[in-house]
Amino acid sequence: MSIILTIFRKELAGYFKSAGFYLCCMIVALIFTSIFIVSFIRFEGMQAQAMFNPQVTPQALNIHYGLFMSHFSILNLILLVIAPALTMRLFAEEKKMRTFDLLLTSPITSAQIVVGKYLAAFFAMFFICLIALIYPISTSAFADLSWGPLLSAFFSIVILGAVYVAIDLFCSSLTDSMIVAMIMGLVFNLSLWFVGIGNDVIDSDWGRKIFEYISFNQHLMMTVEGTIKTSTLIFFASIVVFFCFLCERVVEASRWRA
Repeated sequence: MSIILTIFRKELAGYFKSAGFYLCCMIVALIFTSIFIVSFIRFEGMQAQAMFNPQVTPQALNIHYGLFMSHFSILNLILLVIAPALTMRLFAEEKKMRTFDLLLTSPITSAQIVVGKYLAAFFAMFFICLIALIYPISTSAFADLSWGPLLSAFFSIVILGAVYVAIDLFCSSLTDSMIVAMIMGLVFNLSLWFVGIGNDVIDSDWGRKIFEYISFNQHLMMTVEGTIKTSTLIFFASIVVFFCFLCERVVEASRWRA
């Protein structure tokens, strides 16, 4: 456990000592600020015109759905890009700088290397997610919020980010080019949203149930709406473990080749 913590501290310190990481956080904050202000003004206008416009749905007038759902949707889009950027250097840069060989010859296991690097990337990603939480907290100063659904929606994006990090860490282990690792991560992240698309075209009930279970959108929508099921947690945790396992196999294969 101490070895994992050592790797974790080293990689996490690398993030927080990097000017690029703080620049990334600043850009994310600027994006959130500009979009949130526009969304808030639009939501306030809909509230004012609700009595004169019968076509406005009650859901659109709910602050959770009318304001914060779009806010967390933006966070999801940002994580699609941020997660590959956070993980691309973890293995690819070490391979390019030839420090990966030193890591492989150290008295540590491949699993310890992968877990330590994954936890560091996850906490860096979680720090960026906390930026998005500043805006609901600020809004609570002058509006009543339902914190249950709000925190559930935030939690759903965090666990989705954990999946992105696991997949992108695996992509980083496959190459010594950070650009290639980032592009691979983007492609894999985007492809997640096409998993389960067969639910709309398949006729059999059992086939539809399978595609519903593996559909990211299905699991995410339930969590965003405030319903956290054990099956959803198991589903996302299984994907994280699966890609971390694949990453560990790649690292172990590199050790045998070395």
